Amino acid sequence: MPAFDTPLMLLILWAVIGYGLGSVPFGLILTRAMGLGDLRKIGSGNIGTTNVLRTGNKGAAALTLLLDGGKGAVAVLLARTLAGEDAAQVAALAAFLGHCYPIWLGFKGGKGVATFLGLWLALAWPVGIACCLSWLVGAAVTRISSMGALVAAASSTFWVVFLGHGTGFVLGIVLTLMVFWRHRANIARLKAGTEPKIGQKSA
Repeated sequence: MPAFDTPLMLLILWAVIGYGLGSVPFGLILTRAMGLGDLRKIGSGNIGTTNVLRTGNKGAAALTLLLDGGKGAVAVLLARTLAGEDAAQVAALAAFLGHCYPIWLGFKGGKGVATFLGLWLALAWPVGIACCLSWLVGAAVTRISSMGALVAAASSTFWVVFLGHGTGFVLGIVLTLMVFWRHRANIARLKAGTEPKIGQKSA
């Protein structure tokens, strides 16, 4: 993350805007609107795409993926357009935090994978595409969604450096650590061999 040249109050403003956009719980909103029940009482109770898929509605899951990714991208693009790159990185981190810890849901949100991918597509689209492909490879090989997320997060900082977007290096490390933190229960299940595969019911 570069040394900030943007005024502090402007960065704070974009942090608030980014958090607000990121905290919109699209998975919960869509499942309720489609009559699929309270997502927090289904499967793992998570509000993200993987748990929406457990409702059996693939359309709702796809739309959740797009909207959760889109809110991260919108936060970045708005901030960059109106306030520059420093603000874009602050908005990106805030949007991720908003998804994971939304104030409207008692700070109990999702794991941030779709938002993570969306904000990287907006920050540096080659890095975003590489992260998406990393997720696809990890998930396809193991048939485990969380493994795809961990592979994408773990490789993201490498892609930032390899693809020449070094200004996002620190942000990449922070986001990677946060994705791993949000997946700590999944990591424990992966070690125990009890992590459900894609399409299976969560424990």
